[in-house]
Amino acid sequence: MTPLPTDLIPPVTSEVRKVATLRWCLLLAALLPAVGLVASAVTAGMAGPLDPRGQPVTGAATLGLYLAILATVLGAGAFGAATAGGEFRYGSIPLTAVFTADRDRLMAAKLLVAGVAALAVALLTELVAVACLFGFGRGKFEFGARLVAVFGAGLFAAVCWALIGVGLGVLLRQSTGAVALLLGWLLVFEPLVWLVAEGMGIGGLAVLLPGSATVGTVFVGSFDDSGLFAPTPAALVVLLLWTIAVGAAGWWRLRERDL
Repeated sequence: MTPLPTDLIPPVTSEVRKVATLRWCLLLAALLPAVGLVASAVTAGMAGPLDPRGQPVTGAATLGLYLAILATVLGAGAFGAATAGGEFRYGSIPLTAVFTADRDRLMAAKLLVAGVAALAVALLTELVAVACLFGFGRGKFEFGARLVAVFGAGLFAAVCWALIGVGLGVLLRQSTGAVALLLGWLLVFEPLVWLVAEGMGIGGLAVLLPGSATVGTVFVGSFDDSGLFAPTPAALVVLLLWTIAVGAAGWWRLRERDL
């Protein structure tokens, strides 16, 4: 028996085939674990002994794991935006809608496949990074509940950003603009907002932004006293709310507007 409702199987199958046949998707899926391998091996090998008062709280040797997670988050967001927006860019979405007339099922399939794909690649990337930690950083970090929490938070963030990417791609109805907006916001514009907000003494407002919520989610226990990043439990909620909001906006646009 399949865990999926029977009416979801055709659109999910179509989405899976699309992702599996796009060369750039396969390259991205191979690149992110490679980033995790290199980043974790380098930082674990170069790090000194664990400093209980240092940042991140899991030890400098684990910086490569955080870098791998953040790279995966960016990759997941770009993946979701490009795959969802690409059908509008190349004009194939009307044909897709012919075979899946129910747009709710169509959007659900896009979100499901993007989320599962992001989860799988994020899991592989983190496993590679953790393996390098044990191989090159033995004795330089503490393997415990906090590191396990970082591992889980990274998976959560990657899935959320894949879903945000899908929502953004459908909302803007283009892949290039959606990817540029997502990456530009996270890498350029939001950090500038942090600086301006901090300079104006209203840095607390930054905790409501998606990038800040992502940092607070992933860096479990490291920035609890920061004015720019919410503690992890609150950051998880903020990131989830952004995911729901953008995903719902994309869903509404797909349902209500002509293709």
